[in-house]
Amino acid sequence: MLPDRQVKVGVLGATGTVGQRFISLLANHPFFVVAALGASERSAGKPYAKAVNWKQTVPIPSAVRELVVQPCKPEHFQDCTVVFSGLDADAAGDIEAAFRAAELIVFSNAKNYRRDPHVPLIVPLVNPSHLSIIPQQRALHSPPLKKGFIVTNANCSTTGVVIPLAAMEKAFGPIESCIITTMQAISGAGYPGVASLDIVDNVVPYISGEEEKIEWETLKILGGITETDDGKKAFDMHARHPLRLSASCNRVPVIDGHTECVSVRFARRPPPSPQQVREALAAYTSDALSLGCPSAPRHTIFVHEEPDRPQPRLDRDYQNGAGVSVGRVRQCRVLDIKFVVLSNNVCIGAATSSIINAEIAIARGVIQV
Repeated sequence: MLPDRQVKVGVLGATGTVGQRFISLLANHPFFVVAALGASERSAGKPYAKAVNWKQTVPIPSAVRELVVQPCKPEHFQDCTVVFSGLDADAAGDIEAAFRAAELIVFSNAKNYRRDPHVPLIVPLVNPSHLSIIPQQRALHSPPLKKGFIVTNANCSTTGVVIPLAAMEKAFGPIESCIITTMQAISGAGYPGVASLDIVDNVVPYISGEEEKIEWETLKILGGITETDDGKKAFDMHARHPLRLSASCNRVPVIDGHTECVSVRFARRPPPSPQQVREALAAYTSDALSLGCPSAPRHTIFVHEEPDRPQPRLDRDYQNGAGVSVGRVRQCRVLDIKFVVLSNNVCIGAATSSIINAEIAIARGVIQV
Protein backbone atom coordinates (compact mmCIF):
# COMPACT_ATOMS: atom_id res chain seq x y z
CA MET A 1 0.00 0.00 0.00
CA LEU A 2 1.29 3.45 -0.88
CA PRO A 3 1.80 5.83 2.04
CA ASP A 4 -0.43 8.76 2.92
CA ARG A 5 2.40 10.65 4.61
CA GLN A 6 5.83 11.97 3.66
CA VAL A 7 8.70 9.52 3.23
CA LYS A 8 12.16 11.02 3.72
CA VAL A 9 14.72 10.22 1.03
CA GLY A 10 18.35 11.07 0.37
CA VAL A 11 20.25 11.58 -2.88
CA LEU A 12 23.89 10.57 -3.32
CA GLY A 13 25.87 12.22 -6.08
CA ALA A 14 23.42 15.10 -5.78
CA THR A 15 25.49 17.59 -7.76
CA GLY A 16 26.00 15.29 -10.78
CA THR A 17 23.85 14.84 -13.86
CA VAL A 18 21.78 11.91 -12.52
CA GLY A 19 21.61 13.44 -9.04
CA GLN A 20 20.18 16.65 -10.46
CA ARG A 21 17.59 14.64 -12.35
CA PHE A 22 16.61 12.81 -9.14
CA ILE A 23 16.12 16.15 -7.41
CA SER A 24 14.04 17.67 -10.20
CA LEU A 25 11.83 14.56 -10.46
CA LEU A 26 11.34 14.34 -6.69
CA ALA A 27 10.43 18.02 -6.30
CA ASN A 28 6.71 17.40 -6.83
CA HIS A 29 6.49 13.79 -5.69
CA PRO A 30 3.33 13.01 -3.72
CA PHE A 31 5.13 11.34 -0.80
CA PHE A 32 8.92 11.30 -1.28
CA VAL A 33 10.58 14.37 0.21
CA VAL A 34 14.30 15.07 -0.11
CA ALA A 35 15.79 15.27 3.38
CA ALA A 36 19.52 14.76 2.75
CA LEU A 37 21.96 15.38 -0.08
CA GLY A 38 25.39 13.81 -0.49
CA ALA A 39 28.28 14.70 -2.77
CA SER A 40 32.06 14.89 -2.84
CA GLU A 41 34.13 16.48 -0.08
CA ARG A 42 34.60 19.64 -2.13
CA SER A 43 30.83 20.18 -2.19
CA ALA A 44 30.15 19.10 1.40
CA GLY A 45 29.25 21.87 3.82
CA LYS A 46 27.83 24.18 1.16
CA PRO A 47 24.18 24.99 0.51
CA TYR A 48 23.06 22.97 -2.50
CA ALA A 49 22.50 26.03 -4.69
CA LYS A 50 26.14 27.04 -4.21
CA ALA A 51 27.56 23.53 -4.55
CA VAL A 52 25.86 22.51 -7.79
CA ASN A 53 26.43 23.53 -11.42
CA TRP A 54 22.72 23.18 -12.20
CA LYS A 55 22.07 22.01 -15.79
CA GLN A 56 18.37 21.15 -15.75
CA THR A 57 15.76 23.05 -17.76
CA VAL A 58 13.78 23.85 -14.59
CA PRO A 59 15.02 25.94 -11.63
CA ILE A 60 16.56 24.32 -8.57
CA PRO A 61 13.60 23.28 -6.38
CA SER A 62 13.18 25.76 -3.53
CA ALA A 63 13.02 22.95 -0.95
CA VAL A 64 16.65 21.98 -1.57
CA ARG A 65 18.30 25.30 -2.45
CA GLU A 66 19.55 25.90 1.08
CA LEU A 67 19.87 22.24 2.11
CA VAL A 68 23.49 21.72 3.16
CA VAL A 69 25.32 19.07 1.16
CA GLN A 70 26.83 16.30 3.29
CA PRO A 71 29.69 13.88 2.68
CA CYS A 72 28.47 10.53 1.33
CA LYS A 73 28.60 8.83 4.71
CA PRO A 74 25.76 6.81 6.26
CA GLU A 75 25.60 8.80 9.49
CA HIS A 76 24.23 11.80 7.60
CA PHE A 77 21.33 9.79 6.11
CA GLN A 78 20.00 7.85 9.10
CA ASP A 79 16.62 9.62 8.95
CA CYS A 80 16.08 8.56 5.33
CA THR A 81 13.82 5.62 4.51
CA VAL A 82 15.28 5.40 0.99
CA VAL A 83 18.56 6.60 -0.49
CA PHE A 84 18.81 7.18 -4.24
CA SER A 85 22.31 6.90 -5.66
CA GLY A 86 23.34 8.92 -8.70
CA LEU A 87 27.01 8.34 -7.98
CA ASP A 88 29.55 7.69 -10.71
CA ALA A 89 30.74 4.09 -10.86
CA ASP A 90 34.24 4.93 -9.65
CA ALA A 91 32.80 6.05 -6.30
CA ALA A 92 29.57 4.10 -6.01
CA GLY A 93 30.85 0.64 -5.04
CA ASP A 94 32.32 1.30 -1.60
CA ILE A 95 29.85 4.04 -0.70
CA GLU A 96 26.75 2.01 -1.53
CA ALA A 97 28.15 -1.00 0.30
CA ALA A 98 28.73 1.13 3.39
CA PHE A 99 25.18 2.47 3.27
CA ARG A 100 23.75 -1.06 2.97
CA ALA A 101 25.92 -2.25 5.88
CA ALA A 102 24.51 0.64 7.93
CA GLU A 103 20.99 -0.76 7.35
CA LEU A 104 20.07 1.82 4.74
CA ILE A 105 18.07 1.03 1.59
CA VAL A 106 19.82 2.04 -1.63
CA PHE A 107 18.32 2.32 -5.11
CA SER A 108 21.28 2.76 -7.41
CA ASN A 109 21.73 4.00 -10.94
CA ALA A 110 25.39 2.88 -10.96
CA LYS A 111 26.69 -0.28 -12.62
CA ASN A 112 28.70 -1.63 -9.68
CA TYR A 113 26.22 -4.19 -8.31
CA ARG A 114 24.27 -5.07 -11.46
CA ARG A 115 26.17 -8.35 -11.82
CA ASP A 116 25.97 -9.26 -8.14
CA PRO A 117 24.16 -12.63 -7.91
CA HIS A 118 22.07 -11.43 -4.95
CA VAL A 119 21.22 -7.90 -6.14
CA PRO A 120 18.12 -7.43 -8.32
CA LEU A 121 18.64 -5.56 -11.59
CA ILE A 122 15.21 -4.09 -12.14
CA VAL A 123 13.57 -2.23 -14.99
CA PRO A 124 10.38 -1.31 -13.11
CA LEU A 125 8.11 -1.73 -16.14
CA VAL A 126 9.41 -5.27 -16.69
CA ASN A 127 10.66 -7.34 -13.74
CA PRO A 128 9.74 -6.04 -10.26
CA SER A 129 9.22 -9.70 -9.27
CA HIS A 130 13.02 -9.85 -8.87
CA LEU A 131 12.60 -7.93 -5.60
CA SER A 132 11.93 -11.38 -4.13
CA ILE A 133 15.69 -12.00 -3.83
CA ILE A 134 16.15 -9.19 -1.29
CA PRO A 135 15.64 -11.39 1.81
CA GLN A 136 18.48 -13.60 0.56
CA GLN A 137 20.68 -10.56 -0.06
CA ARG A 138 20.14 -9.50 3.56
CA ALA A 139 20.63 -13.01 4.96
CA LEU A 140 23.91 -13.62 3.12
CA HIS A 141 25.43 -10.28 4.07
CA SER A 142 28.11 -10.46 6.77
CA PRO A 143 26.75 -9.74 9.29
CA PRO A 144 23.13 -10.45 8.22
CA LEU A 145 20.99 -7.36 7.72
CA LYS A 146 17.55 -6.58 9.07
CA LYS A 147 16.66 -3.70 6.77
CA GLY A 148 19.44 -2.64 4.40
CA PHE A 149 19.69 -3.73 0.76
CA ILE A 150 20.73 -2.54 -2.71
CA VAL A 151 18.58 -2.54 -5.83
CA THR A 152 20.05 -1.44 -9.16
CA ASN A 153 18.40 -0.21 -12.31
CA ALA A 154 19.76 -1.06 -15.74
CA ASN A 155 22.00 0.72 -18.17
CA CYS A 156 20.05 3.41 -20.03
CA SER A 157 20.30 1.70 -23.42
CA THR A 158 19.32 -1.69 -21.96
CA THR A 159 16.25 -0.20 -20.31
CA GLY A 160 14.78 1.12 -23.54
CA VAL A 161 15.01 -2.16 -25.42
CA VAL A 162 13.98 -4.66 -22.73
CA ILE A 163 10.54 -3.08 -22.30
CA PRO A 164 9.25 -3.96 -25.80
CA LEU A 165 11.14 -7.28 -25.67
CA ALA A 166 9.34 -8.16 -22.43
CA ALA A 167 6.00 -7.23 -23.97
CA MET A 168 6.63 -9.46 -26.97
CA GLU A 169 7.78 -12.40 -24.87
CA LYS A 170 4.68 -12.07 -22.70
CA ALA A 171 2.43 -12.18 -25.76
CA PHE A 172 4.26 -14.60 -28.06
CA GLY A 173 6.71 -16.62 -26.00
CA PRO A 174 10.50 -16.65 -26.01
CA ILE A 175 12.66 -14.57 -28.32
CA GLU A 176 15.66 -16.56 -29.45
CA SER A 177 17.71 -13.94 -31.38
CA CYS A 178 17.94 -10.16 -31.22
CA ILE A 179 20.07 -7.61 -33.08
CA ILE A 180 20.22 -4.08 -31.65
CA THR A 181 21.79 -0.92 -33.07
CA THR A 182 21.71 2.11 -30.78
CA MET A 183 21.92 5.84 -31.47
CA GLN A 184 22.62 7.22 -28.02
CA ALA A 185 22.31 10.78 -26.78
CA ILE A 186 25.29 12.69 -25.43
CA SER A 187 23.67 13.16 -22.00
CA GLY A 188 24.30 9.45 -21.46
CA ALA A 189 27.97 10.33 -21.05
CA GLY A 190 27.25 12.69 -18.15
CA TYR A 191 28.53 16.24 -17.81
CA PRO A 192 30.59 17.66 -19.51
CA GLY A 193 30.21 14.53 -21.62
CA VAL A 194 31.61 14.15 -25.13
CA ALA A 195 33.89 16.89 -26.46
CA SER A 196 32.13 19.08 -29.03
CA LEU A 197 34.83 18.48 -31.65
CA ASP A 198 34.18 14.74 -31.33
CA ILE A 199 30.38 14.77 -31.60
CA VAL A 200 29.25 17.80 -33.66
CA ASP A 201 28.80 16.78 -37.31
CA ASN A 202 29.71 13.24 -36.35
CA VAL A 203 28.64 9.79 -35.17
CA VAL A 204 30.97 7.93 -32.80
CA PRO A 205 30.54 4.16 -33.37
CA TYR A 206 31.91 3.10 -29.98
CA ILE A 207 30.82 3.57 -26.37
CA SER A 208 33.08 1.76 -23.93
CA GLY A 209 31.41 -1.24 -22.28
CA GLU A 210 27.97 -0.40 -23.62
CA GLU A 211 27.47 -3.32 -25.98
CA GLU A 212 28.49 -5.84 -23.32
CA LYS A 213 26.06 -4.26 -20.84
CA ILE A 214 23.10 -4.61 -23.20
CA GLU A 215 23.94 -8.20 -24.09
CA TRP A 216 24.40 -9.29 -20.45
CA GLU A 217 21.86 -7.17 -18.58
CA THR A 218 19.01 -8.12 -20.91
CA LEU A 219 19.42 -11.77 -19.96
CA LYS A 220 19.26 -11.04 -16.22
CA ILE A 221 16.24 -8.76 -16.58
CA LEU A 222 14.19 -10.98 -18.90
CA GLY A 223 15.17 -14.19 -17.12
CA GLY A 224 13.53 -15.65 -14.07
CA ILE A 225 14.62 -16.72 -10.58
CA THR A 226 15.24 -20.38 -9.85
CA GLU A 227 16.18 -22.37 -6.77
CA THR A 228 19.62 -23.99 -6.71
CA ASP A 229 20.51 -27.38 -5.21
CA ASP A 230 21.50 -25.74 -1.91
CA GLY A 231 18.12 -24.02 -1.60
CA LYS A 232 19.29 -20.55 -2.59
CA LYS A 233 17.67 -18.35 -5.21
CA ALA A 234 19.54 -17.53 -8.41
CA PHE A 235 18.87 -15.53 -11.56
CA ASP A 236 18.51 -17.98 -14.46
CA MET A 237 19.77 -15.52 -17.15
CA HIS A 238 17.01 -16.63 -19.56
CA ALA A 239 18.67 -20.08 -19.59
CA ARG A 240 15.43 -22.02 -20.07
CA HIS A 241 15.11 -20.42 -23.48
CA PRO A 242 18.59 -19.27 -24.56
CA LEU A 243 18.56 -15.78 -26.04
CA ARG A 244 21.33 -14.60 -28.35
CA LEU A 245 21.87 -10.85 -28.54
CA SER A 246 24.17 -8.72 -30.68
CA ALA A 247 24.43 -5.00 -29.91
CA SER A 248 26.20 -2.18 -31.73
CA CYS A 249 26.31 1.16 -29.91
CA ASN A 250 26.79 4.64 -31.37
CA ARG A 251 26.96 8.12 -29.84
CA VAL A 252 25.02 10.71 -31.87
CA PRO A 253 24.61 14.52 -31.56
CA VAL A 254 21.27 14.41 -29.70
CA ILE A 255 21.00 15.87 -26.18
CA ASP A 256 18.48 13.44 -24.62
CA GLY A 257 16.81 10.29 -25.92
CA HIS A 258 18.27 6.97 -27.01
CA THR A 259 16.97 5.56 -30.31
CA GLU A 260 17.44 1.84 -31.00
CA CYS A 261 16.78 -0.20 -34.14
CA VAL A 262 15.89 -3.77 -33.18
CA SER A 263 15.30 -7.02 -35.07
CA VAL A 264 14.02 -10.16 -33.33
CA ARG A 265 13.39 -13.82 -34.09
CA PHE A 266 10.80 -15.71 -32.06
CA ALA A 267 11.02 -19.35 -31.05
CA ARG A 268 7.36 -19.66 -32.05
CA ARG A 269 6.75 -20.72 -35.64
CA PRO A 270 5.10 -19.22 -37.51
CA PRO A 271 5.99 -15.91 -35.85
CA PRO A 272 3.44 -13.17 -35.10
CA SER A 273 2.58 -10.65 -37.77
CA PRO A 274 3.62 -6.99 -37.46
CA GLN A 275 0.02 -6.04 -36.64
CA GLN A 276 -0.14 -8.64 -33.88
CA VAL A 277 3.10 -7.24 -32.45
CA ARG A 278 1.77 -3.66 -32.57
CA GLU A 279 -1.35 -4.70 -30.70
CA ALA A 280 0.65 -6.61 -28.07
CA LEU A 281 3.00 -3.68 -27.49
CA ALA A 282 0.13 -1.21 -27.11
CA ALA A 283 -1.71 -3.53 -24.70
CA TYR A 284 1.28 -4.17 -22.44
CA THR A 285 0.85 -2.80 -18.92
CA SER A 286 3.19 -2.77 -15.94
CA ASP A 287 2.75 -3.89 -12.36
CA ALA A 288 3.85 -0.38 -11.38
CA LEU A 289 0.72 1.07 -12.96
CA SER A 290 -1.61 -1.50 -11.42
CA LEU A 291 -0.07 -0.81 -8.00
CA GLY A 292 -0.82 2.89 -8.41
CA CYS A 293 2.79 4.04 -8.41
CA PRO A 294 2.63 7.79 -9.04
CA SER A 295 5.66 7.89 -11.36
CA ALA A 296 4.52 5.00 -13.58
CA PRO A 297 3.48 5.93 -17.13
CA ARG A 298 -0.11 5.31 -18.18
CA HIS A 299 1.16 3.93 -21.51
CA THR A 300 4.12 1.65 -20.84
CA ILE A 301 4.70 1.52 -24.61
CA PHE A 302 3.25 4.12 -26.96
CA VAL A 303 3.02 2.69 -30.47
CA HIS A 304 3.35 5.15 -33.35
CA GLU A 305 1.64 4.55 -36.68
CA GLU A 306 3.48 7.36 -38.52
CA PRO A 307 6.35 6.15 -40.71
CA ASP A 308 8.85 8.67 -39.28
CA ARG A 309 8.32 8.26 -35.53
CA PRO A 310 9.51 8.03 -32.82
CA GLN A 311 11.98 10.91 -32.85
CA PRO A 312 13.97 12.11 -29.82
CA ARG A 313 13.06 15.79 -30.08
CA LEU A 314 9.34 15.07 -30.52
CA ASP A 315 8.78 12.06 -28.28
CA ARG A 316 11.35 11.88 -25.46
CA ASP A 317 9.31 13.94 -22.97
CA TYR A 318 5.94 12.22 -23.47
CA GLN A 319 4.65 11.06 -20.06
CA ASN A 320 7.59 12.88 -18.46
CA GLY A 321 9.93 10.41 -20.16
CA ALA A 322 8.67 7.50 -18.05
CA GLY A 323 7.53 5.17 -20.85
CA VAL A 324 8.98 4.21 -24.21
CA SER A 325 7.86 4.94 -27.76
CA VAL A 326 7.92 2.29 -30.51
CA GLY A 327 7.39 2.73 -34.22
CA ARG A 328 8.10 1.25 -37.64
CA VAL A 329 7.01 -2.24 -36.58
CA ARG A 330 7.41 -4.31 -39.70
CA GLN A 331 8.54 -7.63 -41.08
CA CYS A 332 12.26 -8.40 -41.07
CA ARG A 333 13.61 -10.31 -44.07
CA VAL A 334 16.44 -11.84 -42.00
CA LEU A 335 14.78 -12.46 -38.62
CA ASP A 336 11.04 -12.01 -37.97
CA ILE A 337 10.12 -8.50 -36.81
CA LYS A 338 11.99 -5.20 -36.71
CA PHE A 339 11.10 -1.92 -35.02
CA VAL A 340 12.46 1.33 -33.59
CA VAL A 341 12.29 2.16 -29.88
CA LEU A 342 12.96 5.51 -28.21
CA SER A 343 13.54 5.98 -24.48
CA ASN A 344 14.43 9.03 -22.44
CA ASN A 345 17.84 7.99 -21.13
CA VAL A 346 17.90 10.43 -18.21
CA CYS A 347 14.34 9.57 -17.07
CA ILE A 348 13.19 5.95 -17.51
CA GLY A 349 16.81 5.15 -18.42
CA ALA A 350 18.11 6.50 -15.11
CA ALA A 351 16.46 8.38 -12.23
CA THR A 352 12.82 7.62 -13.02
CA SER A 353 13.52 3.87 -12.96
CA SER A 354 15.04 4.10 -9.47
CA ILE A 355 12.11 6.16 -8.21
CA ILE A 356 9.50 3.74 -9.59
CA ASN A 357 11.51 0.80 -8.17
CA ALA A 358 11.28 2.40 -4.73
CA GLU A 359 7.56 3.09 -5.15
CA ILE A 360 6.97 -0.56 -6.06
CA ALA A 361 9.00 -1.77 -3.07
CA ILE A 362 6.87 0.35 -0.76
CA ALA A 363 3.60 -0.70 -2.41
CA ARG A 364 4.53 -4.37 -2.04
CA GLY A 365 5.67 -4.03 1.56
CA VAL A 366 9.33 -4.73 0.82
CA ILE A 367 9.97 -1.37 2.50
CA GLN A 368 7.99 -0.60 5.64
CA VAL A 369 6.95 3.04 6.02
